[in-house]
Amino acid sequence: MTAATLHIAAPTYLERTGLRVADAIIAHVRRRMERRAERRALAIDMLREQQARKAVDPFILEQSLQMIGSRSR
Repeated sequence: MTAATLHIAAPTYLERTGLRVADAIIAHVRRRMERRAERRALAIDMLREQQARKAVDPFILEQSLQMIGSRSR
């Protein structure tokens, strides 16, 4: 191979810069996706905990029934 052929086969400065920019953008997007997934998982866990707490607490239901004048269960 001649020197001219090797030079053409190598990426140019602009191409290398473009690849670095693309890699940086991909890394940024991946970090955002991971943070969003963590926040979503945390929100789902909190929602499940709230719903479980509401379903498990019979004392509040008993109090509410007494406040409206209904008989206890």
